Amino acid sequence: MSKIEVKDLLDAGVHFGHLTRKWNPNMAPYIYMERNGIHIINLYKSVAKIEEANEALKKIAASGRKILFVATKKQAKDIVSEKVANVNMPYITERWPGGMLTNFVTIRKAVKKMAAIDKMKADGTFNTLSKKEKLQVDRLRAKLEKNLGSISDMTRLPGALFIVDTRREHIAVKEAQKLNIPIFAMVDTNADPREVDYVIPSNDDASKSIDKIMSLVTDAIAEGLQERKQDKAEVDAATSEGEVVAETKTTKATKAVKEAASVEPTATEVIEEVAEVVAEATEEVAKPTATEDKATETTEEETPEVESEEPTEDN
Repeated sequence: MSKIEVKDLLDAGVHFGHLTRKWNPNMAPYIYMERNGIHIINLYKSVAKIEEANEALKKIAASGRKILFVATKKQAKDIVSEKVANVNMPYITERWPGGMLTNFVTIRKAVKKMAAIDKMKADGTFNTLSKKEKLQVDRLRAKLEKNLGSISDMTRLPGALFIVDTRREHIAVKEAQKLNIPIFAMVDTNADPREVDYVIPSNDDASKSIDKIMSLVTDAIAEGLQERKQDKAEVDAATSEGEVVAETKTTKATKAVKEAASVEPTATEVIEEVAEVVAEATEEVAKPTATEDKATETTEEETPEVESEEPTEDN
């Protein structure tokens, strides 16, 4: 992330606030001095707040969430739409549609209606309509494109809101607060910073000031998107490498099993094994068992010797 210089902000006129009689006392910590009835914003605090906001926006972009930019002021419309389109983020530069966040389901229906009209034109159904019906459909499509064309890719609530002039976009602020969506905003000396989660004290009326702040913010978002892309590439590479390694091991194991199954003993080996088995069996048969030997010995010991008696003289 490039370092933010105070001189660059000074050249862009970021330090000019509103008339002293229109100030909001809650902006006192961010005001440096008063000159010719105009409050001067402390640019050192602006730099610190921009860096803090950029770090948070970078993390949100890296996580894959969308950041919705809101700027309906005449001097901010073109700048915001151009800068934000480069980082592929949604934006509202026309009238803020009431319920844009709190009634998001209805807004999505309007976006789907726009997609349905495009489908009609693609499949030829549009050509079957009468001239008057075609004119009505074209007008409806143009109106939807003007108000909601930039959010057609936003399929869920945004991860954060970035607002230029919170006083003008007070409805958007209230809706985001109700849904606990983080709010980033350029806050001038006439606005209340307590409504915003990440305050960027700056001049929100001059086009040069808006252009400078938007450039810094979108650069941080672009870095977050780049980090997300790199992380995704690394994960994909690691996954594919793991699959290749697993496949290699499986292939080797399968090959080893096939080789083992394909090995057949030679005829000489078979004859030798059979001869060994026959020899062992013959020895077992010829060899008397220990029980038989013991029985033979017992029989010989128990057999009495018969002695012949000689006749005596008495007889």
